[in-house]
Amino acid sequence: MPIPRTSVTTRLAAVIGGVTAGAMLLAACGSDDNQVSSPVDVGAADIDCTGAAELSGAGSSAQKNAMDQFTAAYIAACAAQGEDVRVAYTASGSGDGRTQFVAGQVDFAGSDSPIEGDQLVEAQQRCEAGEVWNLPLVFGPVALAYNLDGVDDLVLDAATTARIFDGSVERWNDPAIAALNPDAELPDTEIAVIHRSDSSGTTDNFQQYLSVAAPQVWDRGAGSDFVGGVGNGAKGSAGVAQAVGAAPGSITYVEQSFADQAGLAIARIDNGSGPVELTSQTAGAAIAAAEFAAPGGQDLTLDLTSIYGTDAADAYPLVLATYEVVCGAGYDADTAAAVTDFLTVAAGPGQQGLAELGYVPLPEPMRDALTASIDAISAR
Repeated sequence: MPIPRTSVTTRLAAVIGGVTAGAMLLAACGSDDNQVSSPVDVGAADIDCTGAAELSGAGSSAQKNAMDQFTAAYIAACAAQGEDVRVAYTASGSGDGRTQFVAGQVDFAGSDSPIEGDQLVEAQQRCEAGEVWNLPLVFGPVALAYNLDGVDDLVLDAATTARIFDGSVERWNDPAIAALNPDAELPDTEIAVIHRSDSSGTTDNFQQYLSVAAPQVWDRGAGSDFVGGVGNGAKGSAGVAQAVGAAPGSITYVEQSFADQAGLAIARIDNGSGPVELTSQTAGAAIAAAEFAAPGGQDLTLDLTSIYGTDAADAYPLVLATYEVVCGAGYDADTAAAVTDFLTVAAGPGQQGLAELGYVPLPEPMRDALTASIDAISAR
């Protein structure tokens, strides 16, 4: 007998309340408990560590695990030169990170969407010299992570995913899901959608993917706030992953690193040429095709629409680029030097082992462009 919808919703909300509190506690730890995939060789880092001893950043929770690695590598590189440095990064969500950067409360913001529009204008005023750059430092596939007993090889396409997240497909044995999974024993249970409750670049990228890959179905647009109108929200990447792990029958969109940490099953995506498994190779194949929105400049905002709509058989289409939003010019001299050193390490030795953490290391052509922009950061 199907479980009444109100019963599932009530229980799920209680579960999310508990796991979100735990996720917020973990996020508040910042980067003090740095966890890296393996020891990082920092011998090749071309930095002098003579700038500001402390840097601050806030924003994307998607890049939190990568940021821990970057921070540990930066600290180690400067320690080798006898310098003591720190980076305090708070995984508070992309929207909050951009807000804090605009207000001058942090030295850089982590954001899964580029800073743009009115907020860019405000950021240009903060940077005094008017130079604000979006520098893609972390790439990560977004998993459709789920918790469904007896089903460990789920296939979804963009149209069916859109219908799940707008509430028009409500049960796991819906004909649309069954058609994609003819050999699976799909239960007649309600789908419990879990989405980000905070302003999130991951949400923006996910909704952009649905808009591009399933435009006839997903007509709600994109943006940092979830607009699907269904489900329950949890705060941060860790929050939604923990919520799905605790709630049978649930599904969410979350970065692979957090899905892997939580031991969640991940759906394969069929974008027209058959189901594609999420691996570092298939995500890397998609990312390698990314193009800059304005080639030739120091701002490296990417146009990901071609990736979202790809039907390449070896490319996993649901990926995001996480940016570091920085002042290209406008810092004081010590901060400019420290930001440059930190990003130099992050784009170089800090990329080692990122695949083990669920990220995709920078493609070589993109690393070259990124290095040129980092080297161009200057003081006011």
